[in-house]
Formats: sequence, C-alpha cells, structure tokens
Amino acid sequence: MHFAGKWGRGLLAALLCSLVIVACNGRTQTVEVNLVAFAAPALALQKIIPKFEQDWLAETGQAVRFNQSYGASGSQTRAIIDGLEADIAYLGIPIDTYRLQQEGLVESGWEERFPSVTRSVIVFAVRPGNPKNIRTWADLAKPGVEVITANPKTSGVARWNFLGLWGAVMATGASPEQALDYVSRVYSNVLILPKNAREATDIFIKRRQGDVLLNYENELILAQQQGQEGTFIIPSPNLVIDNPIAVIDKNVDRRGTRKVAEAFIRYLYSEESQREFAKVGFRSHLPQIQQEFAQQFPPIDRLLTIKDFGGWGQVQQEFFSEGAVFDRVLSAIGRNS
Repeated sequence: MHFAGKWGRGLLAALLCSLVIVACNGRTQTVEVNLVAFAAPALALQKIIPKFEQDWLAETGQAVRFNQSYGASGSQTRAIIDGLEADIAYLGIPIDTYRLQQEGLVESGWEERFPSVTRSVIVFAVRPGNPKNIRTWADLAKPGVEVITANPKTSGVARWNFLGLWGAVMATGASPEQALDYVSRVYSNVLILPKNAREATDIFIKRRQGDVLLNYENELILAQQQGQEGTFIIPSPNLVIDNPIAVIDKNVDRRGTRKVAEAFIRYLYSEESQREFAKVGFRSHLPQIQQEFAQQFPPIDRLLTIKDFGGWGQVQQEFFSEGAVFDRVLSAIGRNS
C-alpha cells in the first residue's frame, strides 16, 4: 500500500486506526510498518523495500508490509507531530528529527544509534554552456548573477545552502563580518525565496528563471537520469549533507514494531541498499560503493560537516532563529522573509 505526501485527517483516521496488524494465514504472520520519508530517496526505497520484505519473511517467518509516505521533510515532520503514527522517520535534515525528539516522540541519542543513511553535497546548476561562467562560491556574489535558492525559514535544503555559503567564506579564514557581507551580497542576487527545494527547481528548470540554482547533488543527478537538460558544478569547499533516520520510539514500543523497524534501518546500511541509493544520486558511506560509483561522484578537496558549525542546536540558534544571522542578512539587503 503506497501513499504520496501528507495524509488528510479523515484518511489518516481511517487508515491508521491500527498500524500494527497481525493476520494469521497458516503459520505466516503479517505486520504493517509505516515509513514516513522525505521525497528524494523514494525511488531507491521502492527497490529496497521488496527485497527486505523477502529477506525478513525468509529469516523470521513473518511477512512485513510497508505503508510509505513521501513529501517535503518539514511537512513530514509536522505531520508526525500532528498525529501521523509513523514507525520510521527518514528526513532530509537532522533539525527535523530533533523537533521530533523535543516533542517526546524520539528518544535522545538517535543520531548515535543510527547515523545518517544517505548523504549528498551542494551543487550549482547552471544554464547550458554556463554563459555567466559560474565556477566558485565567489561567482554567486558577482553583479548580474541571478541566484535561485529556497527560503531557509521554510526549506531544509535552503538551510544547507545557507551554511554552504557561510562555510565557504569561513574556510578561507575570513571573519564573521566578512562572511555576513558575502552572504548578503549573494542574497541580494536571489530573485525570490521559494518555500521549498521543489519550487525552487521548478522556477529554474520549468520557468527558466535565474542563472544558477543551488540544490542537492542527488536531485540534479536524478534529473539528468530522467532526461532533463542541465549542467552542474560541484564547488569546493563543500558541505556534507546528512539525511537522518530514526524509529519513532513512542509509537514502535506501543505497537510492538521496534524489532522489524530497527532491522529495516540496519538493512539500509547494507551494500545492496547503498548501491540502490547511489544509483539515484546519493553518496555512500561504504568504500566499496564509493569505488563502484567513483565516476558519478568526483572527489571534493575539502568537505565541511555540521560539526564545523557547532552542531544543529547551535546552528538553529545562531543562524535561523528569530533575529539571528539569516534575518540580519535580509535586513542588510532590505528584504523580508
């Protein structure tokens, strides 16, 4: 059974009144697991899940069936907080999982129990032939370069983009004041601030606005695989974009699905699963998969991580809370969020 996006309240009540269903058919038991995820890994998961279902049945004698919901990371997080009874949350940005922890749905320490399953980096999508000759982070601040990126107040990918801009300057030894000046000049080149990455991509590709789009590498690899025209640049330094995963402790313990949910998450780290993720544009943690897909994923000279910014708690407070750095950037260029 597959559901796209956020369930409506009526449908939610009808379908999720009992997410753990044990049905006896001879000696076979069936358990339903609800997976709520951000949109990007959907194609890979739809290949991975049937394989896990087969393996789980062979190993345990228990059939498992996944209800799958895909959508924007922030929207999926809000749906879970509002009552969508997920077993597993696979989101695009760790701060969303921290929100679930703050709501008492996920126990602390989830990032140590299950490190990020997939990762990506920031890329610049440019027009064919790259007429503005955009190669480096510095080029984004040049006069006349029209930049497309989403709003960090509403979009996970936009927060990664913002940190990429900031980190690229700080990595040169610049001061916070110099970083603020650079990022402000980039945002003065941003035409509009769409709500999410998908809207930003549509503005660049379908409406053909802007000279450069900041987005995830995996999104643009997948777009190329689907026949869309485009060239992208991988700037250095760059930022490791980690996609977190966690069981919803409050739900799996009540419904008795912890064992199968955690087994599925562990399966996502396997070579077989990581290969499927790599096929749709995600960089793998496994050296053998990195080697297998080396041509698709060129090395990057310098990669920053969220730890270089003090972790997501500090990042949220310093950059994206009310009156923080992003608001100061908008104030510097006379713009509202």
